[in-house]
Amino acid sequence: VQLQASGGGLVQAGGSLNLSCQASTSDFGLMGWYRQAPGKQRVFVARITVDGIATITDAVKARFTISTDNSKNTVYLQMNSLKIEDTGVYYCHGRRLLSAVDYWGKGTLVTVSS
Repeated sequence: VQLQASGGGLVQAGGSLNLSCQASTSDFGLMGWYRQAPGKQRVFVARITVDGIATITDAVKARFTISTDNSKNTVYLQMNSLKIEDTGVYYCHGRRLLSAVDYWGKGTLVTVSS
C-alpha cells in the first residue's frame, strides 16, 4: 500500500498550490494532510472521509480546501493565500477503512517565500 504525494514547490506569499496524494488502493476510510515545519513536530492540517466529511484545522480553514476524487483514489489540498508559516513538508496520511491501519506518504515540500 502506497501513498504518493505531489504538488509541492516554491511559491511567493499570497500564492497558491494544489497538493495531490494518490493511494494505491481504494479502501481508505479517510485521507488527509499533515505538515511538519522545520524543527517542529508534525501537525494536522486537514482530512476528509470516504463519505466526504472534511475537517480542516482552524489556522488554515479560510484558505485551504480538501477534496477527493474517489475514482482516482486521490485526495487534494488546495492551498490559497499562502503564508510563510505554511512552509513545511506536507505528508499525506490515510487510514484504511476496515483495519484502521495508518499509512503515510513520503511528503512533499512546500516553501513559501516573502
